[in-house]
Amino acid sequence: MAEVTLHEVSKRYGATVALDRVSLTIADGAFVVLLGPTGAGKTTTLRLISGLEAPDGGDILIGGRSVLRDTPAQRDVAMVFQQYSLYPHMSVRDNLAFPLRSPVLRTPEDEIARKVREVAEVLRIEGKLDNKATALSGGEMQRVSIGRALVRDPQLFLMDEPLSSLDAKLRADLRVELKRIHATLGATLLYVTHDQIEAMTMATEIGVLDQGRLVQFGTPREVYESPVSLYVAARLGLPRINTLPAGLFAGAPAGAKTIGLRPEHIRQGEGRPAQVLRIEPLGDQTRLHLRLDGHDIVTLTDVHTDLEPGDSIAIEPRNALYFDATGARIV
Repeated sequence: MAEVTLHEVSKRYGATVALDRVSLTIADGAFVVLLGPTGAGKTTTLRLISGLEAPDGGDILIGGRSVLRDTPAQRDVAMVFQQYSLYPHMSVRDNLAFPLRSPVLRTPEDEIARKVREVAEVLRIEGKLDNKATALSGGEMQRVSIGRALVRDPQLFLMDEPLSSLDAKLRADLRVELKRIHATLGATLLYVTHDQIEAMTMATEIGVLDQGRLVQFGTPREVYESPVSLYVAARLGLPRINTLPAGLFAGAPAGAKTIGLRPEHIRQGEGRPAQVLRIEPLGDQTRLHLRLDGHDIVTLTDVHTDLEPGDSIAIEPRNALYFDATGARIV
């Protein structure tokens, strides 16, 4: 495995700036997630690192060495895509072995058999090795797709929203699997998603992209608790952060135009009166939808609450975040 460094990397497609002087270091053995909406530059970053695209400016280093002149094969990275990319006529065993049988690697058959067996055990699909790819479930097919990357033992794994086409339960299951695989292999992994739950639960560090710019990089807790902007604050948290005029509550610092309140950062029982609009029980938590001076607020309440729509409760902020007119955080 290897450290990966992007230094002032830029990429344009005609008049569109896909990446704007992005600098980023992915430590050896890290699980870094790039988070952002469609068009933020996430997939472009992967394509530049893998060598499928060339940057217009800047440098990319893998293991301390510039790889700008290297072909994708020479960079020794493995990429997992959103779609499974399996050969339907082949068995799981042959799909896993396929990368090792390339003329470039020239891997002996006994070593291929060993690596396929080891990867199948890591992915817990050893009982499916003789099945055709078309006989697998969606989650199993994505495990095989990930396994085709694992057998190569590359310097770096690149994953482009590999779970987005799966249903909610499979996504949850494979999030746990990917985290376990990362811990088992000690792999360096760069993962792209727009799903904040994937970012929060799997990453050692999160990089938040906005229109081709890296606007914040840190641990999930750092990014969640100390966002540098309203844009970053809105990327993490479910339910989303409540954004209200800063003057709605006392104590706003000078220059503050917006107050950001996480649902768990609203204290009930004292403060300003708000009307209960609806109660949303979710089993492990209950969301409370309120209206305060014409503004809608979502907070959390006791799972066995007796509140009903139309009731009035008092609320006040704690651990509020404040932002200026441009959306920048005021600390």
